[in-house]
Amino acid sequence: MTIELNIPNMACAACCETITKAVMKIDPTATVQANPKTKQVKIETQAAQTAIESAITAAGYQVS
Repeated sequence: MTIELNIPNMACAACCETITKAVMKIDPTATVQANPKTKQVKIETQAAQTAIESAITAAGYQVS
């Protein structure tokens, strides 16, 4: 499943890495493409979208 999220407060490569690590805790086989310029994250995962969004929120980022 592909999940595309907007993360308004993702600003840099470190933010992307933090978000990627949060997603990988939920699904270690996930593929994460994060772009701080567009504020978009594209995730290929088998995990539920709600679980992914919760992990990103817990890492300190807003999901919209």
